[in-house]
Amino acid sequence: MSDQLLLDELDRRILNALQADASHTNAELAELVHVSPPTCLRRVKQLTDNGVIERQVAIVSPDKLGARLTAIVEITLDVQAAERMEEFERLVALEPAALQCYRVTPGPDFVLVVQVADMPAYHELAHRLFTAHANVRNVKAYFSTHRSKFDTRITV
Repeated sequence: MSDQLLLDELDRRILNALQADASHTNAELAELVHVSPPTCLRRVKQLTDNGVIERQVAIVSPDKLGARLTAIVEITLDVQAAERMEEFERLVALEPAALQCYRVTPGPDFVLVVQVADMPAYHELAHRLFTAHANVRNVKAYFSTHRSKFDTRITV
């Protein structure tokens, strides 16, 4: 059974507009998607209540904040029992520099995207998350030298 909701054309227009710029007021958004403000507000609330819109955030520039090093890190655990996988996920969830965490297959158990200031900061993170964690067997990190694309939009 799928959790996917059936979206109509108005839902799609709203989602596309919000993904491009979520800072619009309801009146501005309503004008962009060609509906009345009350209808727009009701639809956005429905999309939020149904979990289609998880949250609205500001995307900040890592460079402007001094977080210039992006690492994509593969993690293999020694023991892959469900409780040990969840334990690692909880540890990663507490780490602010870990922006994304995916369980993957085949290959490593997890792939992380981390954003830190520099190599010393990465070294500290690696010690906190990987070296000090007895269940981490293997770590393989890739360091970004150039970001040619970054987007958060999902095609709807």
